[in-house]
This record gives sequence, C-alpha cells and structure tokens, in this order.
Amino acid sequence: MSLATKIKQKKARIGVVGLGYVGLPLAVEYAARGFRTIGIETDRTKVDSVNAGKNYIADVDDKVFARVFKRGLLKATTSYDPVPDLDVIFICVPTPFTPNKEPDISYIVAASEQIALRLRKDQLIVLKSTTFPNTTEGYVKPILEKRGLKAGRDFHLAFSPERIDPGNKRWSTANTPTVVGGVTARCTKLACLITEQVVSKVVPVSSPKVAELEKLLENVFRSVNIALVNELAQLCDRMGGINVWEVVEAAATKPFGFMPFYPGPGIGGHCILIDPYYLSWLARQHDFQTNFITLAAETNENMPFYVKNMVLREISMMPVTFRDAKILFLGVAFKRDVDDIRHSPALKIMELLHADGARNIVYNDPYVPKVKADHTVFESVPLTKQLLESSDCVLITADHSKYNYSLIVKHAKRVIDTRNATKRVKRGRDKIVLLGDGR
Repeated sequence: MSLATKIKQKKARIGVVGLGYVGLPLAVEYAARGFRTIGIETDRTKVDSVNAGKNYIADVDDKVFARVFKRGLLKATTSYDPVPDLDVIFICVPTPFTPNKEPDISYIVAASEQIALRLRKDQLIVLKSTTFPNTTEGYVKPILEKRGLKAGRDFHLAFSPERIDPGNKRWSTANTPTVVGGVTARCTKLACLITEQVVSKVVPVSSPKVAELEKLLENVFRSVNIALVNELAQLCDRMGGINVWEVVEAAATKPFGFMPFYPGPGIGGHCILIDPYYLSWLARQHDFQTNFITLAAETNENMPFYVKNMVLREISMMPVTFRDAKILFLGVAFKRDVDDIRHSPALKIMELLHADGARNIVYNDPYVPKVKADHTVFESVPLTKQLLESSDCVLITADHSKYNYSLIVKHAKRVIDTRNATKRVKRGRDKIVLLGDGR
C-alpha cells in the first residue's frame, strides 16, 4: 500500500518528535482524526503525563485529549525505536539561539540523526521547527541520506512551519492555514496530503527554503511593528501630553493600509524574539546586513530596561529605599492568559531589578506557580487586598483577564501598567503610571 493510500485511509502511523507547545497539539489533532500517533520526547515528565492521560498544554482541549487517550490513539516514548514502524514523522523540536545570538539547530540535528539510523523507504519527514532557510535541504537532508536512501526517491522530505499562537481561542492548529514546501514536487504533494487531514487550508510553495523564509518574515514583520510602537511609546513619554495607546486606536480606525500593534514591556515567547537574529545571522553568511531588522530587535530587547527605569523613578519618589521597596509583579507569563514564560519580559525585568539591589520582589500569576530569575526561585503569592496595600509598587507585566483591575488600583499605592490593562478603570487613575501615556 502506498503512503498516499495509507494517509487517505487513515492507516498511516504518525510520529511527532517533540511534545511541547507545537508538538503535543499536533499529535492530538492527528489522533483525534483517527490516526495512531506516537510522540517522541526526551523529557520523561511529559512522556509520563501523556501515557497517564494527563494534558499539560492549555491550548489542547482536555476532552479531546482524554478521548484519544482512552481510544489508545496517542502514546509517548523517550525512545526513537518506533521510527521504522511510522509512516510520517513531524519534527517539532526547539530552535533557540546561542549566547552570541546565532542559531542553535542542535535539537534538529540530533532528531534527524536518530531518525536517520532507523529511516526506511517511503517514509515522510516534515520539519516544523522555525529555522533559517536551507536547514531542511542543507542540514536535515544530508543527515537522512547518510545511509544511502535519497530524498525524493526513497523517502520524502518537506518543511511546514508551525503557526501556533499560545492562548489564541480563535485560531488553532486545525483552522490556521499552513504552508508546505517539499524538496520535490512529490514530497510537497504528500506533505500537503497529510497536512490536509488536520488543517482546513494548506498552501503549497515551491521549496523548503521559501517556506522557511516565509516563517521568518511572519515573525520579523511583527517584531518590526512592535518595535515601532515601543519607540513611539518612549517618545510620547518624553514629549508629554500624548497617549500612544490613544494614538494607535485612532490610527486603527483607518480601514486600509494600517494594522494596529501595541507597546509593552518587551517581547517574549519563542519566535518573535529569536527569529530576527536567525535572519540577520543568515544575511551575514551572504555579506549582507539586515540593519533595519536588527535595530527593531534591539529596540524590543531594550524595553525591559526602560520599564526597570520606570520602576526606579517611581520608587525614588516614595519614602522607602529601593532595597526595601516591595515590588509586586502581576503576570510573569510572556503574554495574557497563558502559562508560557519563554523569554518573558517580566522575568528579565525581575532579573534587572534584583541585580540592582531590589530584595523584596514578589509576584502573582494565576497560570505560573513558580519561576526562576537571576538565580532566585520565586513562587506566586495569593493576590489579596493586604498584598496590594503592602506593596510600594505594583507592576503589570501580563494583562491576564482574570485580574480585577479596578480592585488592584483601589488598593495599590502605585501601579505601573505596561499593557494598558487599566484602561477601563475610572477611579484612582492618579495612582496609575501607564507606559507611553505621556504623563
């Protein structure tokens, strides 16, 4: 039976390498469509959770997870031994950067090497990890071909970037259009076919390189526009009398040629912070400098320093020393209503304040019970009236919808709002210092 027939008849066995924010939702989608799916993950805790029927990703529906687990369609292992029995393998591993902000594709290489040892004919390998152009053809393909099998002839290879937006209730794996680029036309066709089983719209492109660069463009686009409004926020604070949030909302009334982006304490998550540096690294390999893109990334990375200085300024006007001042962070996830703390700007601000001598930092986050910043472990404390009243400065770094902002402002001495979370609060606005409000 051909691979295409197996896919159409839902007899293809699916493997997903990496069961994080991308891999687990993908594995559950295939299992929910009737495909026998196995996750390969080095983290034993995640493997044990899956095999015990415990979901650990908020974007995965608990009921769907429970259903596929009960039907025996989803399992997990730390071993690559199941690879020969699989028909399609998705690689969904992390792609961080090094301390020098150069791409680190070691997880992709490691996964490819393990698959290569067990690769057989007519398998389809799809890389989904965000990376720089030529990773699929220049790194993954040679590794997979080491034992004599040839991509496009003996097995199939493609790149199809993930488009996961943690916490987004409207757009999920199933209804978000997905781009696919194979090393040959046949590879593209098969990769599109398997993707169509769980995604409503699939967009084929001419090569993996196009798909790889397309993904970087998506995130660099956001990085550049966020940097623009972050810079305008600082300008509004410098000029006075102009609220950048009002400016953006006014501009957003234009029905064409404008898309609203908003300032904040910095950017977090995996992609937007990292991808500009992946692209600038790639450009340097071709004697080209992405000055515009790099400047935007630097602007966004400077925002935690700017917010730290806002805190220092407010505390300097209080009858308490900086060292003794109680600073309460509200929300340490990288954005609203998620438990994801990867590259969270809140953690960076905590590290900066702690390094400067602040010794009374506490935080509350309904989604994150424990974090580590500047080699110090912090645990979320209950958000009470007493906590608010005893804090010298309340810093809103993630605007979770669970917070009662009117109550927060009522009992706080000073609120620094980096997300415009308090925009509907009527009373006590003299206590609020809003990023970019021009006050």
